[in-house]
Amino acid sequence: MLHLFLSEPIWNDNGDDNSAKMRVSLLSNLESVIWSVMASGGRSEARLWLCNTIAGISSISRHHQCELLMNLLRSKPPKKGFASQLLEMIFENRPHKAGSIIAKRSYILKKFFEGNPTRISQWFSRTGGGLGHGPGAKALSQFSFVNRDICWEELEWKGKHGQSPAVVATKPHYFLDLDVQATVENFLENVPEFWLSNELSESLKDGEILLVDRKFFVEFFVDLMYKEDSRDVWEVTSEYLKEECFSSLCKRLLITLDERDLCDFLNMLHKNLDPRIEHKDPMDSSYLFEVILSKCGDFRCLDQILLLNAVCNHGRQLLRLLRDEEGHEEQEKLEDIVLKICGIPNNDSSLASIIKDCFKVKNIEAFKLLGLQSWVIYYSLAEKCRTPESWELLFTHNEISFRKSDRYLFLDNHGVLEGGVCDLDRRASKTVKHRKKHNRRKRKRDINHDDSDNELLDLGNTKNRLDLQSNVGSWLLSIDEYSASWNSEDLPEYLSKYCLSTWMKWVFAQWGQ
Repeated sequence: MLHLFLSEPIWNDNGDDNSAKMRVSLLSNLESVIWSVMASGGRSEARLWLCNTIAGISSISRHHQCELLMNLLRSKPPKKGFASQLLEMIFENRPHKAGSIIAKRSYILKKFFEGNPTRISQWFSRTGGGLGHGPGAKALSQFSFVNRDICWEELEWKGKHGQSPAVVATKPHYFLDLDVQATVENFLENVPEFWLSNELSESLKDGEILLVDRKFFVEFFVDLMYKEDSRDVWEVTSEYLKEECFSSLCKRLLITLDERDLCDFLNMLHKNLDPRIEHKDPMDSSYLFEVILSKCGDFRCLDQILLLNAVCNHGRQLLRLLRDEEGHEEQEKLEDIVLKICGIPNNDSSLASIIKDCFKVKNIEAFKLLGLQSWVIYYSLAEKCRTPESWELLFTHNEISFRKSDRYLFLDNHGVLEGGVCDLDRRASKTVKHRKKHNRRKRKRDINHDDSDNELLDLGNTKNRLDLQSNVGSWLLSIDEYSASWNSEDLPEYLSKYCLSTWMKWVFAQWGQ
């Protein structure tokens, strides 16, 4: 029976030294197998898991997140990919702030429109080609009328003859007959005043111009940041980093960093963390990572942190990744290693030597073996515990008191699971409903058959319901003071994380933290 190591060891008892060495050796072999899969295509996915875990950290203040990300933005060499993604977020969520910066530099629009009929059409025209009603069209018509003495001759009309200012003053809708493409091209060549005008500047302030070609403006702003070191751009960036939530920023930005920059970010993040393990839920994946990160610094290589995050916080995804790989030999090797680890003679002090190694040094390496052992527990539970009886034997063996939960245990007369909203409920409900509907159709087709056929169908349906009921289990556990109902789908992840959290508490207690 699988041992969860939930009783604190006697620290001066080293246990069986040979068994401890065997466990460390097998866990190292497990690490090699996992790395072989990650190296063959899973590393990018592991990086994404890491970024998502970091995004869940909740103890960073808005001030610190701004300081952290601004330091990263200003570090050498320039983080242009990172900056570009951040600017995309600003354009999406605060377009008026970017628009105000463009408005101060309206001259850039001359370059923006030169030789680009599509942009001209999008900003100035309406459907059909005439002058539109948007901010660009409004700026063009207002400037043309106010400054008619210098630009009226540059207006091109669709009719046989042009319109005079006096006529347009009384009938402003005549501006709709303007040949926008030809007029803007004339202004680009002959009316430089328009590109510096208040009318054009005002039309840019709401940021709607960004919709015409976002890529152009991202590149423009990146140049303002890194080539011109524009103060107003950095101020807008800083304000946004204080306003946006840490989770959204991390999910969008961290994936753009290369591994060296991500290591630098983790080292900076380490200095801003101070979580306390006793006050948090072990199911909070980001919190387990946050605690380890707060105690360990000097990240020079991502390998260890990628592995630790994968086994501690993404056990389910890691198992899926390992199963998706076509290398049957690696999968057999993995299963063999896990079986050997679980077959080592166990008692409450079996992990003592590994945990005591964590007492001595504060680095990722110290936690790696504990993380791997917790994943062994996850793998074993996910693969081997398939029935309510097997779960209850596990609880009893590890001295976990439990109560059967009323939820998810009973099927009503229609074959629907009562009292639950989990995925398992929905799957079971859909399956039984489908069978019931299928049986109704079949009874209609066989309406002239003997009633005994229907009785057999009913018996079969009842048997299916009983089989389903026998495989559905949900329990309240003493380890969380019976506060939540856990089913077989969630128990492997919950118990493996609870074990790791428990072991970490022992480590931090020895550190005096």
